[in-house]
Amino acid sequence: MREQLGQWIEQPKVRYAILGVILFNAVILGLETSAPVMAHFGVVIRALDLACLAVFVLEIAAKLVARGPRFFRSGWNVFDFLIVGLALVPGAQSVSVLRALRVLRLLRVISVAPRLRRVVEGFISALPGMSSVFLLMGIIFYIGAVMATKLFGTAFPEWFGTLGRSAYSLFQIMTLESWSMGIVRPVMEVYPLAWGFFVPFILITTFAVVNLVVGLIVNSMQDAHHAEENARTDAYRDEVLRRLRQIETRLQDRAE
Repeated sequence: MREQLGQWIEQPKVRYAILGVILFNAVILGLETSAPVMAHFGVVIRALDLACLAVFVLEIAAKLVARGPRFFRSGWNVFDFLIVGLALVPGAQSVSVLRALRVLRLLRVISVAPRLRRVVEGFISALPGMSSVFLLMGIIFYIGAVMATKLFGTAFPEWFGTLGRSAYSLFQIMTLESWSMGIVRPVMEVYPLAWGFFVPFILITTFAVVNLVVGLIVNSMQDAHHAEENARTDAYRDEVLRRLRQIETRLQDRAE
């Protein structure tokens, strides 16, 4: 019975049904932010929200029954368990913070949709390599913040008066958000050669280091995709071998 229940839960139509409930629940949670809608349909919306939560609880319970302790061996199962369990915390419907966190149920789309799961797995596997890039970025920012504070802090204390302000201003410049008209050109009115500092900083951080992060994530996603394809191929091969052994056994039984 537990095997049948596990196979039923893993059926594509059941997964798609759960995905539909997740998306529907996301719409319901969005409607709860509208005062006019809640004034007219508040009771219905809350009832639908509880119905969606009941579906999630039944799904988790079915997986627990079908898999037993093996349920917690999967990181995605633990993720789903925590997301759904958060809604069952006493007072979750009355505490504003916990009510707001209910929208995290939408993240369950990641565990249900294989393609999204592959993206997240690729991102997580890229984190060790990204740590070196972030360390390099931190060193560049620290050097740039010290230089900017010493060069421009006296004339522009609101942007470069302290190390923290310089780091924040340089982060804004790295994102290319109002970097020219908002910061660099006013600085160049006082220090005409300031472009010699800001332009290399942008080239190094925005166009070099950030692209390294993107490259690491893309490579990790490709590796995750290849690993998934290999696992699928191995599973198919094992299934074919199992069926061949069954056929061989039947032929031997008939021959005897």
